[in-house]
Amino acid sequence: MPKVLIGDTLAPAAVEIFHNRGIETETAVGLNTEELIAKIPEFDGLVVRSACKPNADVIAAASNLKVIGRAGIGVDNIDIKAATAKGVVVMNTPFGNAVTTAEHAIAMMFAAARQIPAANTGTQSGAWPKKAFMGTELSYKTLGLIGCGNIGARVAERAKGLQMKVLAYDPFLTEERAVELGVEKAADLEAMLARADVITLHTPLTDATRNILSADAIAKTKKGVIIVNCARGGLIDEGALRAALDNGHVAAAALDVFATEPAKENVLFGAPNFIATPHLGAATTEAQENVALQVAEQMSDYLLSGAVTNALNMPSITADEAPRLKPFAALAEKLGSFAGQISDYGFEEVVIEYEGEVTELNRKPLTAAALAGLLRASRGDVNMVSAPAILADTGVKLSETKTEDSPVYDSLIRIKVLTKRTENDPNPGWRSLAGTLIAGQPRIVEVKGMALEGDFSPVTLYVNNLDKPGFIGGLGVMLGEAGINIATFHLGRTDAGGEAIALIGVDSVPSPELVDQLRAMEQVRYAKALTF
Repeated sequence: MPKVLIGDTLAPAAVEIFHNRGIETETAVGLNTEELIAKIPEFDGLVVRSACKPNADVIAAASNLKVIGRAGIGVDNIDIKAATAKGVVVMNTPFGNAVTTAEHAIAMMFAAARQIPAANTGTQSGAWPKKAFMGTELSYKTLGLIGCGNIGARVAERAKGLQMKVLAYDPFLTEERAVELGVEKAADLEAMLARADVITLHTPLTDATRNILSADAIAKTKKGVIIVNCARGGLIDEGALRAALDNGHVAAAALDVFATEPAKENVLFGAPNFIATPHLGAATTEAQENVALQVAEQMSDYLLSGAVTNALNMPSITADEAPRLKPFAALAEKLGSFAGQISDYGFEEVVIEYEGEVTELNRKPLTAAALAGLLRASRGDVNMVSAPAILADTGVKLSETKTEDSPVYDSLIRIKVLTKRTENDPNPGWRSLAGTLIAGQPRIVEVKGMALEGDFSPVTLYVNNLDKPGFIGGLGVMLGEAGINIATFHLGRTDAGGEAIALIGVDSVPSPELVDQLRAMEQVRYAKALTF
């Protein structure tokens, strides 16, 4: 039974989802790093919000961890790079609190434009400060969005309802999507800064977005601009914003998030026309319930069926896709393992070819499975999550092709690897393997362009030899004398007397000495004991 650790407060209904699906849970809120390191090894899943912080040390200690689920959108409290290297899926719930956060951003815009908090304080103190507050209308003003994803798009929709013109800066926003949303796509950040009357931020915190509103950027905005941030702390240079509020260049600012949280002290506190809320963007009953239920369903699907939803470091696999993909993933992984085990000195390029009905499937998980098998031969503990990132880090070129028709089989997957050219490898060049599913089971049907049909025996002797009389007999005698029983025997060749392939399933692992003896046979060009 899978076990999930709930590291932050979660709605009881979400905990019930785990229990109803047969998953054991333990709730431990407020653990420090050392306590989390001590507890995490026994769990398959970890649920967090923003307080629990699974850093690299925690993930390194998580010997059984398969998935981290963030009940919310921001994941800067999770070391995604460490999780990916460890083969741990990281999921979030990007849609569960999008409406709530968008509404809070709009509320903060109104509060800043009309200085509602200060007016409220003055009124309740008995001052009746009617003449002290001259507000700004939002209608017909230009709203500048930094980020136009799930939340930014919802802010744009609501701003358009206020008759605002929306100008969006987002490198990932396509022209087609901009037209669909009814927004103008800014050519660059500076173009948006120069025109916006109000700026709101809706982007994750990354190395590229940290301090995106720097002192230089703020200086390029209109005098009298209003700035709102309900996304992530660290997107704005808080010291520069304080200076701009003090000198009046920025008319007002409203922040829900800060570089350091909880923000018990901050350079912005006490600034003129500044409004602060304590990270309330997702703090509605509906949003808290939605993201909790969503993350529980997603994690349960992954732990029980392999379905992947809203993952940040792995291709998505729907619950409907998972059963159909599973046998093809097993085939791809075995082909990758075969290719990796016969690439003795490494490789510099990988090509994966898909033919037939398999081209209609979600192929990204299949490629990830193939790479996991390929890399596991030399790197050990690699899985579908970590393999693509590891391959990218090595600089190995990866390409895919697809052909809708397959001349012989309903579906075929072929893997080609270009081995590194080294002094130690007498036969550098391409290694090519292809396989298919027969009665739902992985079968190898091509090696080095030679047709044959065989299974992936747990222990397999792979021999590339010349097709000469006496070879099979000599091989049988050699194995018999070593006490190695032959379980299966599959042959392929180019033509009579030419190059041939033998895949021999055996009941025990041959010794290195026996493999060396086999390589010494006159007809043998290459021999290797493989395990699957």
